[in-house]
Amino acid sequence: MTNSNNLIAFQGAPGAYSNLACLAAYPNMTPLPCNSFEGAFDAVESGAARLAMIPIENSIAGRVADIHHLLPGTGLNIIGEHFEPVKHFLMAPKGSTLKTIKRVRSHVHALGQCRKAIRELGLEAIVHVDTAGAAADLEKSSDIEESAIASSLAAETYGLEILKSEMEDHAHNTTRFIVLSREAMTPSISDGLCISTFIFRVRNVPAALYKAMGGFATNGVNITKLESYMIEGDFFATQFYVDIEGHPDDPSVKLALEELGFFSREFRFLGVYPASSFRQNQ
Repeated sequence: MTNSNNLIAFQGAPGAYSNLACLAAYPNMTPLPCNSFEGAFDAVESGAARLAMIPIENSIAGRVADIHHLLPGTGLNIIGEHFEPVKHFLMAPKGSTLKTIKRVRSHVHALGQCRKAIRELGLEAIVHVDTAGAAADLEKSSDIEESAIASSLAAETYGLEILKSEMEDHAHNTTRFIVLSREAMTPSISDGLCISTFIFRVRNVPAALYKAMGGFATNGVNITKLESYMIEGDFFATQFYVDIEGHPDDPSVKLALEELGFFSREFRFLGVYPASSFRQNQ
């Protein structure tokens, strides 16, 4: 029986891109597939898994829906980030060829990232809940008109024939993941470049957001991500999700956060964690 301390949860079926990210970032841990993001969060909160690997944004498709809404409601902490290159493969049951397939199923983001290739092949694109799930549905199928777009790991997992590689329209297609834990693991300011992630709401005063974020500009703190989203469908209740480069103990970050505090409320850190080497090499 696998020790829960060695499990890392992800959303999706075995062979999902999140599964690949788990193997790449934590090769000594065992990936734990979950049916939903909430299931992955719950696995960590309950102690069934030590970590969770959660996609938060893609270089082509943008932010991953629901994560910004779900994450603040958990008691979890971001302890790391991982950037996973996305390579899409067209796969089908044994005996299929590019001439026999007529339909392709995959997650809506994957279909959108392979739009050009799908059009050139003349395939009907059908949205599936996830990439690996689309591949799993073909495992026991003998229908040579059906195909899926997923990872090479999914093809291997479900015994499918890869008919075409490099399906993605853009070679730089990359997904950024965050790693979640019950306990915070804040690095020291001397450990190198850090990313600090927090959420806040602005006070109801004129130009509140401009004033709240102005301190980051004047103190030379780089904001790498700023997202706004409504809370519980209320047009007038907006929450902001922010990533910055820097550690809270850095004097410039401290000054910027002090200024933010004058014009914001419900401020909360979601995590302070080492910046990925991928980010530093860009």
